[in-house]
Amino acid sequence: MDRENRLFMGVDVGTYESKGVLVDSDCRILLTASQKHDLENPRPGWYEQDAEAVWWGDVCKISQKLLAESGVDPARVECVGLSALGCDCVPVDEACRPLCNAILYGIDSRAQEEIEQIKDYYGDRYSQVFSHPLVSSSIAPKILWIKNHLPQVYAKTYKFLTASSYLTAKMTGRYCIDQYLSGSFAPLYREARINEKECGLFCRPDQLAQITRAPDIVGAVTPEAAAATGLLPGTRVLTGTGDSGAESFSCGAFTPGTLMIQLGSTCFYIYSTDRPLSDGPVQAGPYLIPGTYCAAAGTNNGGTLTRWYRDRLFSELLEKEEAGGENAYAAMAKIAEPVPAGSEGLFTLPYFAGERAPIDDPLAKGMIFGLQSHHTKAHLYQSALEGIGYSIAQYLDLLEENRLPVKKIIAVGGGTKNPRWLQIIADMLDREVLVPQVTIGACYGDALLCALACGGYGLAQLGEKIQIARTVRPIPENHSVYQKGKPVFRALYTSTRELMHQTF
Repeated sequence: MDRENRLFMGVDVGTYESKGVLVDSDCRILLTASQKHDLENPRPGWYEQDAEAVWWGDVCKISQKLLAESGVDPARVECVGLSALGCDCVPVDEACRPLCNAILYGIDSRAQEEIEQIKDYYGDRYSQVFSHPLVSSSIAPKILWIKNHLPQVYAKTYKFLTASSYLTAKMTGRYCIDQYLSGSFAPLYREARINEKECGLFCRPDQLAQITRAPDIVGAVTPEAAAATGLLPGTRVLTGTGDSGAESFSCGAFTPGTLMIQLGSTCFYIYSTDRPLSDGPVQAGPYLIPGTYCAAAGTNNGGTLTRWYRDRLFSELLEKEEAGGENAYAAMAKIAEPVPAGSEGLFTLPYFAGERAPIDDPLAKGMIFGLQSHHTKAHLYQSALEGIGYSIAQYLDLLEENRLPVKKIIAVGGGTKNPRWLQIIADMLDREVLVPQVTIGACYGDALLCALACGGYGLAQLGEKIQIARTVRPIPENHSVYQKGKPVFRALYTSTRELMHQTF
């Protein structure tokens, strides 16, 4: 195929929406497509999705849309890259059929008893086996939960997969996981291979996918997948990766000292470094590209919190949007404009679904503190955005306390459409926040990984293709307000943590 004629397809499955792109040989986006979906919350702390209907269904619909609406010959699509929610667990049978709903990433905290079981099992060896403590995003406890609570499912399981592994298996028939995501399966993988010695408590070694690298071409579209997606049989397919990894690649956050802040349904951070780190509270393992490393962490709250405020407190704006009016989030931002930095003494702990980084407490609760009679819904919303900003600031402080200097901050994800939120983050951090020109996110990163894999570009050349659209600069007087608020925000959690852990 002529280099000028070839196309790359990227598809990413997110928490509430999946997106896809067709990219030409010059890394320009020809067409985008999206598909909305929902998640299931059958019990407090449980978050699930139907992997077949939602994950694979979205990939098929988006692929079909891209091909149909662009009118391109499917033969021009040289390679497909897939990404999806990271740190999920879906057990499948030998035909790659899900045996139950997929257990989602760190927002699902059902496996807390299993984490304690693992600690008891390993005893004094726990800190040797696990380079960092198990949290709600860890996949090994999710597998153990299935073993303990769904024994019939466990007995039938052929493979325990995460979302991107499942999608690549559906597309190619090959079961693989990229090295970057394999870290969330600790202790089941070690040094880029299955750690057979530590599988015993959880599963058999043969029930795990093999480790490959994110930009590796691992297979081709099967006839069955071709019929479902509209792609040609034999089209090359990458290993794939997690949505946050792909999004960090899409914005060029692969140079040491760069911090990507992904403002999606949750916030996710990827800090690029030139060396592995195994000691201390910040861990850095393999990144997507061989020879590169990153420290990664996520929150449980971000866009899900702003969505909660929209649905609970500003439902009239949502109704107007659905009737053809202004976007509800944009309207909310305008309403909050008169509220000064600090929300006139109002603080929000954004832990509405527990929390991961930086406190790693799945039992943490949300809090609105400092309410007075003059406060309005606008104050509440502004305070929620500030609460997420304080949480982001805590993570940046953690990096720098561990001698990991942040030289550049790039913001990506749906939250970049909210200029008020970006300004709060810049003011909170007292740093410039860069927003790339292409903001569709992880699916674009998937397509760029295809270009890298197929020999179209080197890493430096891809970096030149990624342009910055705008820079959000901090306002000094706002930063002064937030500096005074930071110790209050921290104290609100530390002084109420024990109460949060009690059941009422």
